[in-house]
Amino acid sequence: MQFSERRNITRWIIIVTSFVIVTLILWNTYTFFQIFKNEERIKMELWAQSLKAFNNADPETGDIELPSLIMSNNKTIPLILTEKNQIINHVNIEEDIANDKVKLKDYLEKLKKENNPIVIEYNPGKFWKLYYGNSSLLNKLKYYPIALLLIIFLFAAVVYNFYRSTKMATQNKLWAGMAKETAHQIGTPLSSLIGWLEIMKANNIDPVMVTEIEKDITRLQTITDRFSKIGSEPILEERNIIAETEQSFEYLKSRFSTQVEFCFKAPKKPIMVSLNPALHSWTIENLVKNAIDAMKGRGKLSVVIENEEHLVKILVTDTGKGIPKNQFTSVFEPGFTTKKRGWGLGLSLTKRIVEEYHKGKIKVLHSEMGKGTTMQISFRKSIKKPTN
Repeated sequence: MQFSERRNITRWIIIVTSFVIVTLILWNTYTFFQIFKNEERIKMELWAQSLKAFNNADPETGDIELPSLIMSNNKTIPLILTEKNQIINHVNIEEDIANDKVKLKDYLEKLKKENNPIVIEYNPGKFWKLYYGNSSLLNKLKYYPIALLLIIFLFAAVVYNFYRSTKMATQNKLWAGMAKETAHQIGTPLSSLIGWLEIMKANNIDPVMVTEIEKDITRLQTITDRFSKIGSEPILEERNIIAETEQSFEYLKSRFSTQVEFCFKAPKKPIMVSLNPALHSWTIENLVKNAIDAMKGRGKLSVVIENEEHLVKILVTDTGKGIPKNQFTSVFEPGFTTKKRGWGLGLSLTKRIVEEYHKGKIKVLHSEMGKGTTMQISFRKSIKKPTN
């Protein structure tokens, strides 16, 4: 318990520290951006003063070398000079924009939004307005926080997926271990029961009683076989899925109350599928039991097998309380249950058996609150090998 608490505290310390570091990086980036922006403003004001000095200088006696040098050093900041809303000059603007009056005017509107203009009084009562944009370096710096956040988000997603997959792998190992241990624990009393059954047969005990006990022992052997297969790669066999499903259905039908109306429909011809009989019967059992629980032991339950070109589908329909649409996916997650004493493992194991072991698909096909639910399993049919 103390180890778990310490691990949680350490996790929160890492999260808070990471958040603080990211915040400091973003704040510093914003500060650098403002510093560079102010420096570019100073450069443009100096450029404007140089332009004014160049314009007012006497060509014969005025010194225009320094203003010319300052103006020519601007290689990165785009600018447009206007007088009375008319463009009279532009610098560092792409040719396709500079040569098109419409594009140039649109570009001017863009510059107006980026920075406040610099007003130049080149002669008393006469003014120019200098509009300028951000340099390429400043634009890159502007998008740097977005790129940083994206990298952090992707890193967090990778860490989360790794943590989640590790957690699921641990859970799967735990379940597999519990399943194998359960099979082992059941095996000892089961062997004893088989011995007692032989004694009952030898002593001519009521044959009907012996037959029923034998059925239950066979059932226990099936359950033990199921648990022993969880966590290991099961052997798949070419089986008639109609016969396998009907066999499990009929067994369950005989074990439940007559207040449940059972209905089974399937094609007459066999449909061959690669499956593990013990695990497939567990799938049908879980779905039927869940359906009966949803109906509280009273209603109509139907199992329908549909034959399609490449797929065979098993539809299990009940007249129970239904499943909300936002829970169609979460019902298959480990631990999800609506029962007071449920473990939430039935549908999770069913999904694993169908999708991981049999490479099929399972989903909630349809559900309406208060009217019932239809669960659908689909398997690929076995490909018939050509006969010579």
